Amino acid sequence: MQELSMNLLDIAQNSVAAGSTLTQITIAIDTAAKRLTLTIADNGKGMDEETVRRVTDPFYTTRTTRKVGLGLPLFQEAARATGGELTIRSAVGKGTTVEAFFTLGHIDLAPLGDLSGTIAGLVQCNPELDFVYRVISDGETFCMDTRQLRQMLDGVSLATPQVAIFLREYLEEHTENLLKRSTQI
Repeated sequence: MQELSMNLLDIAQNSVAAGSTLTQITIAIDTAAKRLTLTIADNGKGMDEETVRRVTDPFYTTRTTRKVGLGLPLFQEAARATGGELTIRSAVGKGTTVEAFFTLGHIDLAPLGDLSGTIAGLVQCNPELDFVYRVISDGETFCMDTRQLRQMLDGVSLATPQVAIFLREYLEEHTENLLKRSTQI
């Protein structure tokens, strides 16, 4: 995948497929440490230890529609290309956390891509599920929580086109402001 936002989308869709009702996506930037961390945590069905060990093998997949699973292996390779790493923690019945570390400023660091469009699309396509999206840049934080949005919208679906447009613009404004401060992405 050419952009890290596509990796986030793939893993978040895996969370949805695993029955997650709450998926948390965090982008953390520490320019002093030259570190970018992308975390996707869910409360889905989780994986046993054997599956966690094998899930980064491109020829291992739990899907029945195809014989390869490239999402996590490609995400792992993207992190390793910058001197980073991918870790997966999971427990059956409790959920999964996928965390990837990247070196900021590294020549092989893939672009972040359209984070706002990715998150807005996830919300619009899964309006009944909860998503928490955080961007942390050198200690400053922006957070969007669909549970709070639902309270403010008082019964209006998150899938409504006007809500989707608002959400994308809201995410773009707040995400870009924080990311612009980090010149190494």
